[in-house]
This record gives sequence, C-alpha cells and structure tokens, in this order.
Amino acid sequence: MKVLGIDIGSRFIKAALVADGELVRSVRVDTSFAPLERCREIMVELPADRVVATGYGRHLLEIHNDIRTITEIKAFALGSRVLFPACRTVIDIGGQDTKVISLYEDGRVKKFEMNDRCAAGTGKFLEIMARTLGYSIEAFGSNQAAGSREIQLSSMCTVFAESEVVSLITKGINREDIAVAIHRAVAGRVAAMLKRISVEDEVVFAGGCAHNPLLCELLEKSLGTRLSIASFPEITGAVGAALYAVQDNP
Repeated sequence: MKVLGIDIGSRFIKAALVADGELVRSVRVDTSFAPLERCREIMVELPADRVVATGYGRHLLEIHNDIRTITEIKAFALGSRVLFPACRTVIDIGGQDTKVISLYEDGRVKKFEMNDRCAAGTGKFLEIMARTLGYSIEAFGSNQAAGSREIQLSSMCTVFAESEVVSLITKGINREDIAVAIHRAVAGRVAAMLKRISVEDEVVFAGGCAHNPLLCELLEKSLGTRLSIASFPEITGAVGAALYAVQDNP
C-alpha cells in the first residue's frame, strides 16, 4: 500500500510517498500563487492509495479534494518520531511560524508552543534579512560567515529589524557580524519558547531551516545539547502525514 503525505507550507509544498513503511520518494515545490493546483500535480505525479495533508494550507485539499488533514503539531511529532525513535523534543522554524513540541515517552504530544502571529524569527524573517545583507539564503548562516563583533538586535519584528540592519550597514558594521547577530536573536527566541515546555533529549530540529549550520550551532550552544537532524529535514511534516494515513486507516 502506498500513502502520500503532503505538507502545504507558506513557501514550499513538501510531499513524501511511503510504501510498506519505507520512504519511496519525496518532492518539494514552490507553493506559488496556486497551491491547490500544485498539490493536484503532485498527487498525479505520486499516485497513492491514501493521502493526508498538513501544513499552512492543508484545508485547501480538505475542502476541494475531500482529503483528510492533521495539524502541523501532530504531523511534526509523528514525523520526528519515525525518523528519530527516541525523540522527545521537536523544533520547527517554518516559513511563517515557529513551533516547539514536547513529547511523552510514547511519542504523544505533551505540550507545545507556537509563534504564528507574525513572521518574527521565522524562515521568512531569515530570508528577508539575508536579502537585506546581500546573501543568498543558501549562503546565509554558513559557518564561514561567522563574525567576531558582538552586536545585539533590539527588535525581532521583521519591519523594524530590517530597518535596524540597514542602519547598521550605513554605520559601516561588517555584514558578517550583523548576520551572526540575526542568527543569535532567532536562536534566543527559540530557546525562550523551549523554556516554556519541558525540554528532554533527544531534540530534533525539523524543517528547512535545519539546513542552516550557524543556526544549528547557536541553538546547540544555547540548549547545551546536540540536535538530531534528518538528511532531508524539510519533509518531516510530510512524512508524519503519511504515517498518519497508515495509522488512521489500518
């Protein structure tokens, strides 16, 4: 039996095709201005017996294609647990929100915190800051870009932070130092969210921002523990949705 999990995010749509408990194929495409059409194209490309959707735009498939959905919290908990069976804490910095999840020993969700009211500290925030500093998003956060001067951002609001970064640039501050300050601020925000839940090892960093080495380094330093990161962390939610398709339809 083939099952398909689709995670419809604000920036990307991720899909994971699972057959007999094994990941067969995964895809990631831009969400674009027509996410429903993108999802339908994926379902044609990756035909499956059952489909479950999650993510920012999951209700599009629920309404228009009568497809079952689960919350991002449950999807990331399930996906992290199947990728890392000892997982007890999950971090996901998404395009429009940040989530931290604490799990019971059996994998059930114990508690979670979610920042979804603004883009502060999210993937979109990092994308805008990278563009302001003239980095590609792939290069932004490379360990080679680590600066040496301690700078603190006074605001995490995307609009105000962008203005502050521009001001620092005009003062002649090295852009590598500014980049580190931005990443330190994001890591600090995530650490503060984690303090409001019970953090236990193993800590899994899921989502596309887990590809950012500087952010991983600063989070590990702040938490005092190593982060577990999958080879393709961006499909964690899609894998969780696929797993739910099996569990919910034995």
